[in-house]
Amino acid sequence: MKKVNKVVLAYSGGLDTSAIIPWLKENYDCEVVAFAADVGQGDEELEGLHEKAIASGASECHIVDLKEEFVKDYIYPTITTGAVYEGEYLLGTSMARPVIAKAQVEIARKVGADALCHGCTGKGNDQVRFESTFAALAPDLHVVAPWREWDMVSREDLLAYLAERNIPTTASATKIYSRDANAWHISHEGGELEDPWQEPTKQIWTMTVDPEDAPDQPERVTLSFKEGALTHVNDEALSPYQALVKLNNIAAAHGVGRIDIVENRLVGMKSRGCYETPGGTVMLKAYKALETMVLDKASFKHREQLALEFSHVMYDGRWFTPLSDALLAGAASFAKRVTGDIVVKLYKGQATVTQRRSPNSLYSEDFATFGADDVYDQKHAEGFIRLFSLSSRIEALKKQQ
Repeated sequence: MKKVNKVVLAYSGGLDTSAIIPWLKENYDCEVVAFAADVGQGDEELEGLHEKAIASGASECHIVDLKEEFVKDYIYPTITTGAVYEGEYLLGTSMARPVIAKAQVEIARKVGADALCHGCTGKGNDQVRFESTFAALAPDLHVVAPWREWDMVSREDLLAYLAERNIPTTASATKIYSRDANAWHISHEGGELEDPWQEPTKQIWTMTVDPEDAPDQPERVTLSFKEGALTHVNDEALSPYQALVKLNNIAAAHGVGRIDIVENRLVGMKSRGCYETPGGTVMLKAYKALETMVLDKASFKHREQLALEFSHVMYDGRWFTPLSDALLAGAASFAKRVTGDIVVKLYKGQATVTQRRSPNSLYSEDFATFGADDVYDQKHAEGFIRLFSLSSRIEALKKQQ
């Protein structure tokens, strides 16, 4: 076991990280500094966190507000790529990990730590996301991953461990679901969701109204973008985080943003999860609708290919890589044209774009009309089609010979 003097732990206050603090002190004989990231998971998740960390044995607890940075520097750039993992997952957990891990490294530098620690299990994606960020930003710091080292295997083991040391915890032996929340979404795993044949019960969902119980009247929301960034919601100028919070509140009331998927984890297994991303669903719908107005066919095709690649880059925890930089730069070049307004209708779980306008629009009613026009000579299409299908014509002629 490598000698460690001071370690910074990514701390949530939950059962796992509460047990990790005394375990680190006992097994590494080191000072433990707790670090918690506020990425918009809610004040109730952060309440009493400092006191809890100290009571568990941490020498310090740093709670860092990352909400605006998270939305502006990680969510917004990802939106410009159009990335959606495996066609449905809006990457809520994935997007939060690089900003959290980066801040953890910054705290480690600030306090003079020589190690970093996380509470991710050896089965999940997050261990890769955290440690890939550590490798990119702080390769000199040692990484401790207790779930890959200790012999505890259950919640009962952890509770017994804390009880033996008289360390208080509000956790119980029964934890039905595993949830992860931030400003963008909340994820749900475990419990009945481990059976893919089991329909999610109402108690799964915590962020959105059941679409069946949503208002019988639709609501329309206007999103205004400037060079790819959302600047206004319903004509109100808002910061990135404020805009997301407002959209979350509006869309959640209409049951928008629920998905239930089986996904491929990076580590090789499949997992089933339910995700709620109300504001993000509306934002992505609006952004893509605006793109359809301002990007030509070839550009839009390339952006769609970029989206597929970046969805895996983000999901796999490769934010701080040259590939990520290149893909984000490509998306940013397209985003410069994405300026305009989109109206989205929210109704019973659905978000439908109904109105679009942009000063950079390539749409021309003069060309697109089915009525009479003076700008498009339909006879020109014949030559275009003959050239476009020339290779097929040549191949067919050869077969006839």
